[in-house]
Amino acid sequence: MPNGTVVDYGNGIIDYGNGTINYKGFYITYAVWNNPDLCTFSTCPKSFQQIDYIPSLAGNSLYLALFALILIAQILLGIRYRTWGFLGGMVGGLILEILGYLSRVELHENIFSGTWFKIYLVGLTIAPAFLSASIYLCLSRIIVVFGREISRFRPAVYTITFICFDIFSLVLQGAGGGIAASYDNGSTQQAGINIMIAGLAFQVFSLFMFMVMCADFAFAAWRQKLTLDPAHAALRHTTKFKAFLVVLFASTLFIFIRSCYRVAELEEGFDGALANQEVSFMILEGMMILLALIPLTILHPGVAFQGSWDQANFKIRAAKDRVLADEKQSRSAGSDPEGF
Repeated sequence: MPNGTVVDYGNGIIDYGNGTINYKGFYITYAVWNNPDLCTFSTCPKSFQQIDYIPSLAGNSLYLALFALILIAQILLGIRYRTWGFLGGMVGGLILEILGYLSRVELHENIFSGTWFKIYLVGLTIAPAFLSASIYLCLSRIIVVFGREISRFRPAVYTITFICFDIFSLVLQGAGGGIAASYDNGSTQQAGINIMIAGLAFQVFSLFMFMVMCADFAFAAWRQKLTLDPAHAALRHTTKFKAFLVVLFASTLFIFIRSCYRVAELEEGFDGALANQEVSFMILEGMMILLALIPLTILHPGVAFQGSWDQANFKIRAAKDRVLADEKQSRSAGSDPEGF
């Protein structure tokens, strides 16, 4: 019963002035009203839930375990084959995937928790940006193996361009996710969602352009197969390396599909149908990332390059030295009237 000044705020909110608020028949204390993490099903309405469904404990625990196993495998393989750049992106992405699914397991226990919702939202949104960075690093090495001369651009150009794209996408997704998860009012939250959508849309563009560039280089390699770099001929003809090329393209495609799904999901907002359907989330988010990572773990680039990963690294300094040497040789030849 009220024992203070009663204030009716409308929309079913009545403040009794005694530390209790009546919200659509639920009597909620000020402490719970100001911190929904303290809600229970008996004290708060369903509308206070962070998402409309209770995340599956079995499904999310399975994904959590699989990503943890992949992380361990990637660390061991990365150290074994010294694929440091590839390892860095994988570790960053996988840690975020683990935190994301750990948060979903915690949301199974407390679906009202805003803290776990924020970790889940930001973690699983930006994790693929780190994974994409690892994939981008592979293209420059593949170009070195086939031959720099047949590439439309220098290997370093591909790496620098797509990594910059990835960083830009990551900043937008992280900033937007933080804003969207931290504010409950409609306009500010929607602004955060829009920033996230922009970041994800740019990631979709980046992944699409990467696949286009891969296809372009593959066509160039096929068209000029008689002029490929002979130094890596043996590696190019191995089954593992050929399979790795297919795996890399397929993994990129799976992350691309996942990113398209997240754009569509966020376009509807947190209250949209896609954002509140676990089956589609588990398939088009979690399963797509697993399908991208499991083959890249079984056929790790260190395994596929058979110890030549570091040898295939494109060093900008070495390239500069070669250009200077060529220019010096050209000047020398031009200054000799006899042409000797």
